[in-house]
Amino acid sequence: MTRLARTPLSVLDLSFVASNGTGPQALWSTVELARHVDGLGYTRFWVAEHHNLPSVASGAPDVMIGQILAATQHMRVGSGGVMLPNHAPLMVAERFKVLEGLYPDRVDLGLGRAPGTDQLTAHALRRRQDIDPGDDFLDRLKELMLWDTGEWPADHPYRNIKVMPVDVKLPPLWLLGSSGYSARLSAQIGVGFAFAHHFAQHDVLDAMLNYRAGFQPSDRLAAPHAILALAVVCAPTDEEAEWLAGSVDLAHLRRARGDYGPIPTAEEAAAFPYSDADRAFIRRNREKVLVGGPATVAAGLERFLDSTLADELMIATAIPDMAAKKRSYELIKALQQAPVAA
Repeated sequence: MTRLARTPLSVLDLSFVASNGTGPQALWSTVELARHVDGLGYTRFWVAEHHNLPSVASGAPDVMIGQILAATQHMRVGSGGVMLPNHAPLMVAERFKVLEGLYPDRVDLGLGRAPGTDQLTAHALRRRQDIDPGDDFLDRLKELMLWDTGEWPADHPYRNIKVMPVDVKLPPLWLLGSSGYSARLSAQIGVGFAFAHHFAQHDVLDAMLNYRAGFQPSDRLAAPHAILALAVVCAPTDEEAEWLAGSVDLAHLRRARGDYGPIPTAEEAAAFPYSDADRAFIRRNREKVLVGGPATVAAGLERFLDSTLADELMIATAIPDMAAKKRSYELIKALQQAPVAA
């Protein structure tokens, strides 16, 4: 049995708005995709928090999580993630305890350190919170965990505040990252770690292997669990996958230029007048996108698993064609039942 055949597969979906679609369509497409991959046997489904991006329809992962939980039966559903500096830890604790109370043992609380937006929007999100203008992620994380355990110092003013429902614990915590910081912190406090290889500049092996090597067991997690998030486009043939991935290529090129508009279709990408510099950028960026038919994708996933020792793969397929996206996830999942030789 190959490593891929025994590795849990999960999904990350950002509710991308397509150039030929609308925001509401993007939101409902996420719910539709969740139903589909739940039936395929994927392990978990995460949604993200981004603000002031015309390409992303949802800035409210907790709202989306509730909708997806109601529409599915088996998968765990969570945040990939809640950007903790944007929120009062008490509010995060309340919302996720409510979700856990409604759907016990099916919720994940993934936490991020970045704002998920530009600096002006980040200021608007946080301006009514009494915070240090510096990086206070660690303080907020400690506070969130104290809202769960109730182990406040005897003289702390928050000691008598109860987070409702009081008889529900927070769901499992995950720290998300695209650098080494969250990997080290996840290991130190003994929680799960998810590395965003699909946009990270940091070396994936450094983050994944250092997390595993430095992990300290805790009451929350006895052994390390590292999720590797990958951008993947799979189709019946390499040629069709390349066509579909044109959407991803052009979207990345535009974002590099500061254009965060809706995701282009494959037809728009094929018609775009790329310069030589554009094509060089796309070739470099393809190091973060796995594209191909089943045999090509299987070989690529096996290489990532062998090198990173990931406990789980989380697949992000950011193409606007819903039928092709569903098929991509079908083909990837089928690799576990009948792995394709490299």
